[in-house]
Amino acid sequence: MRIGLITPEPGHPLLAGATGLLTPGHRVEALDPRSLTELPGPPADVYLLKSRTPPALALAREAERLGAPVVNSASATALCQDRTAMATLALGAGLPFAPTHLHGSLAELAAGAPLPGPVVIKSRHSRRGDLVARVDDDARLRALAAEWPGEPVVVQEFAPNSGWDHKLWAIGDQVFAALRRSELSPGGRGPNLPLALADLPPGWADLVRGVGEVFGLDVYGVDIIAAGEREGSEVRGGDPLIVDINAFPGIRGQAGAPEALAALALRRAAGPRLVHRATAEAGATAAHPAAAAR
Repeated sequence: MRIGLITPEPGHPLLAGATGLLTPGHRVEALDPRSLTELPGPPADVYLLKSRTPPALALAREAERLGAPVVNSASATALCQDRTAMATLALGAGLPFAPTHLHGSLAELAAGAPLPGPVVIKSRHSRRGDLVARVDDDARLRALAAEWPGEPVVVQEFAPNSGWDHKLWAIGDQVFAALRRSELSPGGRGPNLPLALADLPPGWADLVRGVGEVFGLDVYGVDIIAAGEREGSEVRGGDPLIVDINAFPGIRGQAGAPEALAALALRRAAGPRLVHRATAEAGATAAHPAAAAR
């Protein structure tokens, strides 16, 4: 079989590990979206979309038009870049996702009513180097607005938690896990720490798989915090709250991840392509931001 990698970084550890497992029995071809405007030659049996740039999405859509399966689909990948569309789909499906409110710009938000309390402000469009910040008062908000005045943002109420993110990833039905300090913590997020699936709270792995079903994702990451009530310096409780969903993250350092990805690529190459209706509809919304703002 021929497996195409739509990525500028075919040497990424996850992709390189899967490639080593797939060859020499199968042919693996890297397609750099920075230099290609169309697919070279006939379509491969399956494509792995490890890039979120417009040129990469264009290559993925071309492959889909030609009937080739793409992991993840272009529409599902685009959806995960729009935090408004992401929240709308997640909350509509009953997932425990942080309520999210859209603002046209950070300057507009700063010029409005005072903040009701601690909030998390994020760029509407997820990308490398985007804005993610905890804001406790209007002075901090004004400072951010001066730095990012025209940035479209979403606002989420800050949920008391332990300060640790549960980094959960899925490749097909296989779930991987780690702990990492929240990027909102004073000391920064630091490295991932090992976390066995058996140490996850009951039901969390199934929650991650449910995210994949709702969003039509095959390879994805879900960031979850254990949200509770603050009592003095401690947080009591621990209900899962999803704070982010990512299409085809790095999943670095997870034993068995390259094997799971190689097996998934072969399954998708051999089987029919499935399109999740909700994802297709939400992807159309993500492509037209005005619809999401209504």
